[in-house]
Amino acid sequence: MMDFDALLGNEALKQRLSVSLSRGQLSHCYLISGPAGSGKHTLARLLAAAMQCVSLRRPCGQCAQCRKALSGVHPDVITVDDPEKKTIPVKLVRDACADLYIRPNEGARKIYVFPRAQDLNAQGQNALLKCIEEPPAYGVFLLLTEHAEQLLPTIRSRCVELRLSPLSDELLCRELSVRFPDTSPDALRSAMLRSGGYLGQATALLTEGAELLPQTKAFAEACCEHSAGALLRVLTPMERLKREQLRPILLQWTELLSSAAASRAGLPATGPECKRIAQSRTDAQLLRAVEAVQHAIALTDANVGTAHICGMLCVKLSDL
Repeated sequence: MMDFDALLGNEALKQRLSVSLSRGQLSHCYLISGPAGSGKHTLARLLAAAMQCVSLRRPCGQCAQCRKALSGVHPDVITVDDPEKKTIPVKLVRDACADLYIRPNEGARKIYVFPRAQDLNAQGQNALLKCIEEPPAYGVFLLLTEHAEQLLPTIRSRCVELRLSPLSDELLCRELSVRFPDTSPDALRSAMLRSGGYLGQATALLTEGAELLPQTKAFAEACCEHSAGALLRVLTPMERLKREQLRPILLQWTELLSSAAASRAGLPATGPECKRIAQSRTDAQLLRAVEAVQHAIALTDANVGTAHICGMLCVKLSDL
């Protein structure tokens, strides 16, 4: 039997959901909250499958309804999002509300999943509120958010909140060892400690560290050389990038510098580049570098031109 075992940890939450399902006491709106990498999407898939499942113990993971929901192809599990937009267009919310009153195609319920509910603006939240106040009996909403406080109190009051918790060190370490069998124990421990107990964040730390972008490798070399010229040679070609190309590079630089700072504080380095940077820079220099790169990321989000951003970084990082 599958049940909610695919979600690691969170035993009390899983037991609570299992009891609700067995008693038929399901809410029409769940607010699934937790930081990035905490398992929100995993829980949403499992809960959607459980609501469509036709077995006694749900989700079984075997029936056609479960398999479709878990693989993301169930016609009655609808994702409401446009990943290319910073905020969820209110039209998508209104379209979902209109679709809500068309009965399910094949499942017991129509489930609307909002993967980033915190990115609903006030207009979108008010449109959603009208839907969740009195939905038809088969209508369900799953609102996923990293910041529940950004939702209107009137929406939150109509939801059952499912707050995801960090994993124990023992469970997280065991899972990371299985997923990254060739990674050193020090690197696993560093990722575990810096992730706050969340598997997704620990996995991202180990994965990103293993696949550094070319610009990140060159940036690491420039940091170790204390060379303004080397830094200029890294940043100048990046001025021609689009903002959506620049942002992931800057995010990786932030992680690289943060890991180096953590290494100086006594945590194991997540990679050789982090270790070298930590040995070549002071705590204060690393802190200022992290702040500069984070400011650059904020500028990309504010639609500032990449040439301006790279020029600002060249000035600020050269002074370190």
